[in-house]
Amino acid sequence: MSVPAATRPSQAPESVAFVISRLAYLTVVVTLVIAVMLLGVSLWFGWVLLLPFAQIWWIRRIKTVIDDDGLTAVHTVGQTRVEWSELAGLQFPKWSAVRAVRLDGDRVALPAVSFDDLPVLSLYSGGRVPDPFAAEREARQAERAANA
Repeated sequence: MSVPAATRPSQAPESVAFVISRLAYLTVVVTLVIAVMLLGVSLWFGWVLLLPFAQIWWIRRIKTVIDDDGLTAVHTVGQTRVEWSELAGLQFPKWSAVRAVRLDGDRVALPAVSFDDLPVLSLYSGGRVPDPFAAEREARQAERAANA
């Protein structure tokens, strides 16, 4: 399904990728420091020097890609595609990743997506995912127009 041109700006890209924050790369530095300290204890800990590279690979791999046709959740191993027509809604567990709920009840974790990303999700889904911030934004704009 394509998002109507009236709702999406013409300069908007065909797809959007939600990725893990660059701040996550600080954990690589911490892991490297710990690995060097362990290496000083014993050479048997030499394999620990591979962990920072695994972390970099994981941080770069984990993402959610949204396009005109649906969502693609890229996990550590594999990826899952959810078409907009299969999407029943989103679930926001308290201490877990956002989940896309399919019409058949299956849930797919959406890495790197948060509640604050709902306006972009709404835009690309053509309104299938509601924007909870839209009502407040419209009320604020109406108030500004009335005061101007």
